[in-house]
Amino acid sequence: MSTSTAAPPSAPPATGARVAFVGAGPGDPGLLTVRAREYLACADTIVVDDPEIADRLAGLLREDVHVVQTGAVGGPRRSPAARAKLLVREARALRSSDTLVVRVMVGDPGAFTTLSQEALACRGAGVPFEVVPGVSVAWSVPAYAGVPLTSGAGEVHVIDAADNRTDWATSVGEDVTVVLLGAPDALRKALGGLRRAGRDPQTPVCVTEGGTTVSQQTSVTVLDEVESALESHTFGQGVVVVGRAVELREELSWFETKPLFGWNVLVPRTKDQATEMTRRIASHGATSKVVPTISVEPPRTPQQMDRAIRGLVTGRYEWVGFTSVNAVKAVREKFVEIGLDARAFAGLKIAAVGGVTADALRQWGIEPDLIPTTEQSARGLLVDWPEYDDVLDPINRVFLPRADIATDTLVAGLLEMGWEVDDVTAYRTVRAAPPPAPVRDAIKGGVFDAVCFTSSSTVRNLVGIAGKPHPGTVVACIGPATAKTAEEHGLRVDVIASEPNSTVLVDALARHAAELALTARAAGEPVRPSQRRTTGRRGAARARA
Repeated sequence: MSTSTAAPPSAPPATGARVAFVGAGPGDPGLLTVRAREYLACADTIVVDDPEIADRLAGLLREDVHVVQTGAVGGPRRSPAARAKLLVREARALRSSDTLVVRVMVGDPGAFTTLSQEALACRGAGVPFEVVPGVSVAWSVPAYAGVPLTSGAGEVHVIDAADNRTDWATSVGEDVTVVLLGAPDALRKALGGLRRAGRDPQTPVCVTEGGTTVSQQTSVTVLDEVESALESHTFGQGVVVVGRAVELREELSWFETKPLFGWNVLVPRTKDQATEMTRRIASHGATSKVVPTISVEPPRTPQQMDRAIRGLVTGRYEWVGFTSVNAVKAVREKFVEIGLDARAFAGLKIAAVGGVTADALRQWGIEPDLIPTTEQSARGLLVDWPEYDDVLDPINRVFLPRADIATDTLVAGLLEMGWEVDDVTAYRTVRAAPPPAPVRDAIKGGVFDAVCFTSSSTVRNLVGIAGKPHPGTVVACIGPATAKTAEEHGLRVDVIASEPNSTVLVDALARHAAELALTARAAGEPVRPSQRRTTGRRGAARARA
């Protein structure tokens, strides 16, 4: 017996950009593979089927990326052949082989997509391509719904609900788990075919829409009743699981039972400062909306900052105290402007007001000498700051780059301890422009379930530019001072973080939400505050009583 390997057919010479077919996963951007993120980050053009996909991936793309949608303008989605032609045209338009077109496909490109037609078109046109597999919708969505597909199953059949050639008789066995993908009408038709083929009408069924996202909704029923249950669903594409594995959902549901699942949380903060908070909010199952309340701008007269930086280099200071991430950013930008780097801090002692500011310094290659061990604030910093000793300290001066509205607590305390202080305005904080009218209406109308205030200024500025949050909205504050400001503005404070840290604040909100959920379920009320909002402050107070 002999074997031979056939040589692959020759293709036309390569022209235009490279094409990468990238699996976008089921919906949660956290399920993108490392390779997918790398390709998205360097893509010159991305081709998507739906604009929602581009919106979901926006934070991973270059600002100048060209986004192409396969849906015809004002009409239905193009046919597979038309999509293939569009992809080839976009690749050829870039001309250079150093450029990249990323064809984004939901889930895994190799499953229930038009990969074969589009890849063959690329090959025929001499456009080089590669495939980046993604997390499959068929496996990930049931996992997020708490349904392990192979539990008690001899076979798992993954079926496109719109495929009219399916032989349902092969999927009627009790030990077969069936996974159906498709739109509601196609799912109803497929489930009817499965039932008529002889599948037990009492077989458990779960229907999931918005899988792996914070809008995920899962309902459980039986095969005999699922068609009527689907009538209430209006989603574009869904995932249905038929089989005994569905019985485990009540015990294994982990995603939809997160404390903030489905909540919409308002974060009044600048976007560059809200990243860690929004990630933490998402980890508890909620969406977040960042509304900038302040704008950080350079000082009106930069001469004071310029003199302080020169003094830092020439040995004028013993300590440099950073009281915010913005202060670190302002000094770092001034260093770049002058042509300095972190080596200019050699021999200086560095203080950071808290962990977030310390992390910003570490990203610059600077390890702080002093971080408060108690309260992360100016008062906490003073507790640990050493008094000036004219024997041990060769220099008695401290450089404090701060905001123009910073309080005098730290300066006064350092002066009392014998230090001379250069309190320098490194940046100005001004009130941001009001958000769009729909956002203002949402804030006042109770669309948001909670709001997280990280400083007194965020309270004052949000109320100033957008109005007071609805009385039914849960108010969470990062500390007592912020809570006091909120109360002075007529807000009821529900949550105060045990320490001034955004992560601690979000975790405290999550615990509060879990307590609210227990009470609401016991009373048969909606869990989310926005779903049980009342009109007027008096009504809200009665609802909370």
